[in-house]
Amino acid sequence: MICWLLHDPRGILMRTMPITVTAVTALLLLTACGGGSGGDGAKDGAKDDAKQKSAACSSETVSTEAGPASEAPAAGDTGEVPVTLVNEGAACVLDGFPEASLVAGDELTALTPVEGATAQKLTLAEGESVSFTITYVRGPEGAGRSLAVKTLRVGLPGDSATQDFPWSYGPVAVKEQTDAAADASVGAFQRTGD
Repeated sequence: MICWLLHDPRGILMRTMPITVTAVTALLLLTACGGGSGGDGAKDGAKDDAKQKSAACSSETVSTEAGPASEAPAAGDTGEVPVTLVNEGAACVLDGFPEASLVAGDELTALTPVEGATAQKLTLAEGESVSFTITYVRGPEGAGRSLAVKTLRVGLPGDSATQDFPWSYGPVAVKEQTDAAADASVGAFQRTGD
């Protein structure tokens, strides 16, 4: 037992109520518990830092697949071609819109983002997948107002490498009042299942 000595107003030493060692120990343990939660927070902070330091995704570790498409059946109709990516390496970051172009002969037409779409910064863990969609308007066959597209070319933001996929969805309409811009656009990355 621990006893405290106090002076009363008359200057006489007196003994106070004994405090047991158990009570003091309990108080110390409660104080230590508060510090313990900070340790967990530090671990979580380290995980967040690791996510922020992840490198940009590249075609070397991310596999890409195009289709199956919701093909536009006739000229003037809208079709969609989904593109799915799976990260097969360490965690990496997708920051910005996907790169997408349509190739017709020797003409390459870069696609602009879907109107109103917002690019997201996504950390892609190993085995995780995301997708984006190419939306296009089918053009009339053999007309000057359409592109005879044969190839869809896609790439990742910040990665110079690209991958080609055959385009079998018919000609793509040319936007009104332009000479070459395809009536097609690319959507933002979305986590699979969102």
